[in-house]
Amino acid sequence: MAALRDAARHPGAIAVPLLRGHVHHDALDEMPQFEEAKPQLQARLRLYWLATVLCCGALLFGYDSGLIGGVLTFQSFHADFRFGDYGPPSETTVSAIAVGSQQVGALVGCLAIWPVNNYQGRRMAIGVCAAVFCVGVLLELVSTLSWFYLGRFIAGLGVGGSSSVIPIYLSEMAPKDLRGQLGSCYQFMFTIGIFVSYWIDYAVGQMASGSAQWQIPIALQLVPGALMGLGVMTLHESVRWLSARGEHDKARRSLEWIRAETANSSPWVFDELAEIRTAIDDELREKAGLTVRELFCEWPNAHRIFLAVGIFLAQQSTGATALAYFGPQFFALIVGPGAKTLLLTGIFGFVKVASCGMFILFLSDRFGRKVLLFTGAALMALCMFVTAALVRSITGIDYEDSQGNTSNINNNSQPSGGGTTTTTGIITVALIYLSIIFFNLSWGPLPWPYTSEIFPTRIRESGVTCGVAAQWTFNLVWSSATPFLLVKLGWATFALFGVLDVAVMAFVALCLKETARKTLEQINAMFDAVDRRQEEEEDEEPRGRLLHDYPRVEEE
Repeated sequence: MAALRDAARHPGAIAVPLLRGHVHHDALDEMPQFEEAKPQLQARLRLYWLATVLCCGALLFGYDSGLIGGVLTFQSFHADFRFGDYGPPSETTVSAIAVGSQQVGALVGCLAIWPVNNYQGRRMAIGVCAAVFCVGVLLELVSTLSWFYLGRFIAGLGVGGSSSVIPIYLSEMAPKDLRGQLGSCYQFMFTIGIFVSYWIDYAVGQMASGSAQWQIPIALQLVPGALMGLGVMTLHESVRWLSARGEHDKARRSLEWIRAETANSSPWVFDELAEIRTAIDDELREKAGLTVRELFCEWPNAHRIFLAVGIFLAQQSTGATALAYFGPQFFALIVGPGAKTLLLTGIFGFVKVASCGMFILFLSDRFGRKVLLFTGAALMALCMFVTAALVRSITGIDYEDSQGNTSNINNNSQPSGGGTTTTTGIITVALIYLSIIFFNLSWGPLPWPYTSEIFPTRIRESGVTCGVAAQWTFNLVWSSATPFLLVKLGWATFALFGVLDVAVMAFVALCLKETARKTLEQINAMFDAVDRRQEEEEDEEPRGRLLHDYPRVEEE
């Protein structure tokens, strides 16, 4: 989700292809092809190992995000945490805090990790995130709500921090020709994590009720967390980070390790090191003298930040985040509570994975950003409005009287028919699946590259950070609000998201600029064109006055 925005921060860094067709003309040497293939194979294996370790971060990110919705539905979880002791609204409140505390932690983590990332290096930052995450998971296993909330917050620190650092580290170590592919793999592994969490929830839901039922899926988070923390110890530090700190000898050794060649024997490695240093020097010159006032008060920069924040607000307002976190609760409106909701949520996870794969294979960079974003919002709005109408027909009409009492033909949580699957219910579920397909073909992946593309080098890092912080902030808002919306609005929650999708369409049409198939220089010129024309007009006015100020010389 996030690797594309960080890869664009370093457009000047050039990497070498891992597979090269060197031709040796030494007739006496009968083994040149074998000797050449050996470093190529080593480079591939080392790159795949690096990607495997780092994608554990994407896996735990997705697993942690998708896990909680199913766990909150288990009666064993309710019993161990004594929901009844807190009154009838406790389930809604616990759901909101359990998800919201993780989002708060992630928001804090994605910002707090930067000092470690900048001064101690990428490996240290990822190791710290893994350790913090595992500590949080252990606290979640304690059957006390206060410890559970604290564990969710601490685990969120690790998730947010790793989601910020890993894409940078991956983009700085990957060859240029594989950077986009590995970035897509990170996003794909995130959806795999969600998919796995849904099906583990479904599997343990078939167990006899007991503490192990909810503790097993939570404890399994330790697997990707530990693999990431231990695996990163086997990797080398980022070449770019080392070069930026002047540690050129360590940078050379790191590049030689990941490319499986030495700078002395390979001109490509030597040239890549020189180009990385040149790119770093250029960036330092670009960022010199940057101030907060320049970032937020000068319109060309403020305009870009407004779009970065706006596009993530739009992404989180489409309804997909609410469905991802609280899939079982949404499906309970249609088929009633029980094992069916976890099964439908598991299929929902498979649909997310398949649609993400479709985007990577068929749509990435083949169509304009605005076209996909506008079309995705329009189709999601249609799905949400029709779903709202169908769920209303299944559950009945919900409303609150003046005393705040809820009235519902079918008691708000039970579908008509006592939970029996109907044609209307099947169509409704299919519409929800269609909605998430449209999301993963547009609003799921595209805000990340769009945010990285619109900022010039001088403010790219600061601007992207604002966008990432906005993403976590609005994720927190919607994940915390959704349980209360489901209780208060019922079927109308879908209608609300439909209205918001229409607003998103207007935002795309009126505010966003097309960036697909444009260089970063062309995008910068597109944003700065109005200001440049104004400056030229201001320059021409005094120039014209000065010409008239000269005395006119008449011929005698």
